[in-house]
Amino acid sequence: MTGAELTEYVEGIVHEDTQVGEHGLDLTVAGIQVVEKPGRVDFGGGELEAATTTPHETTQRNPDDDYEWWELDAGQYLVRFNEWVDANEPLVCQTREAVRDRGAFHPTLFVRELERAPLSVPTGGIRLKENARVSTLFCFPRS
Repeated sequence: MTGAELTEYVEGIVHEDTQVGEHGLDLTVAGIQVVEKPGRVDFGGGELEAATTTPHETTQRNPDDDYEWWELDAGQYLVRFNEWVDANEPLVCQTREAVRDRGAFHPTLFVRELERAPLSVPTGGIRLKENARVSTLFCFPRS
């Protein structure tokens, strides 16, 4: 399945011409969440509790910029995407090479829906601009 065909399963695309590739569709960052208080996971699910999160602040790099930046120190965060996925079959969501090359990544996810993804940031940190393309959605290869 091509990137253009994936648009059938994705809403909220920021700029289709930039995000749609031959083999995938890039997902963009809408927000970064910081986990403030831990959640709970138990064996049976009766004590399942969500973690408490807060939005990470953004800053302007230049006074005339239209978009701001997240200045992320080393650690774990949750990425919220601009796009929504609604697919019948699982799709693969991987960290974009541009992000991996700077030491940050999220696990490869197999999704029918996608709300947030955990993001690991290296010792040196990373700067992400609002709407940066951080992940790529692919069709799961069939044999």
